[in-house]
Amino acid sequence: MRETAVTVHTGDDTPLGGTLTLPEGTGPFPAALILHGSGPLDRDGNAPRIKADLGPALASALAREGMASLRYDRRGTGSTPGDWRTCGYFDNRTDAAAAVQLLKSHADIDPDGVGVIGHSEGALHAMGLAAGGDVAAAVVLAGYARSGESALSHQVRSVRESLPAPLRLPGRLIAASGLPSRLLNRIKAGSADRERIAGGWVNARWMREMLAHDTREDLASIRVPVLAVTGGKDLQVDPDDLEEIARLVQGEVETHRPADLTHLLRRTPSEPTLLSYRRLLREPVDPGLLTLVTTWLRPRLTGTP
Repeated sequence: MRETAVTVHTGDDTPLGGTLTLPEGTGPFPAALILHGSGPLDRDGNAPRIKADLGPALASALAREGMASLRYDRRGTGSTPGDWRTCGYFDNRTDAAAAVQLLKSHADIDPDGVGVIGHSEGALHAMGLAAGGDVAAAVVLAGYARSGESALSHQVRSVRESLPAPLRLPGRLIAASGLPSRLLNRIKAGSADRERIAGGWVNARWMREMLAHDTREDLASIRVPVLAVTGGKDLQVDPDDLEEIARLVQGEVETHRPADLTHLLRRTPSEPTLLSYRRLLREPVDPGLLTLVTTWLRPRLTGTP
């Protein structure tokens, strides 16, 4: 495969540094935009202390199947300027739409064969791009079908209850105190881009927009093919939401719930906890997942079996 540095030009002229990966051969190629989760993640899906390397794994798998890909550094990460703590949820959506347009305008890419692969927050933006008709197919990895506030509540409960008993009690006491609800209400009632919470800066604008957004509205507007995958051991997203995704999407939809797959897209035979994340990240992205994604996506982007 061949990798080239590219720049995604946004509406406010912030240049997003990215990588365009092309397979061997002569184009134009079908292509997928790769979108990562929330926070200060670069084009590879990595944060300063978290190395997931989802971007390179997907790009390599796509190239082996004759598909190109684009991934980029979010605002304030990698080579992209800005502050991720002031970037809103819908700013991220707008940036993703600009990246789709870059792919469609590139000489080596088939503009009618552009799809999107999103993980976690990226999965939510994949839903939005698909709902708007911007892409020919969407792969939704660990995406939920509910309001952001409901999804956050599920995540907090799930993560807390997965911890060893001595660590669960403090979380339950904090929850019983009502402090988390008061902090959320403060963020929702505010208007600042950033809020100082517990001594650190929180992206309040992103939080407000994420909490209020209900992905079911996007899902009900999708007419293009969708592949939705959430692991049975995902701590952060309820895999039962796959049923709602299948019910709402108006086009072709296929769902998978691999029993041992975690939110990190690695498998584990044991019960996952946040304490296991560091160990899981030393493992590669699940090869079976990569095969599922690429073999499903290629015929949807090329129109051939």
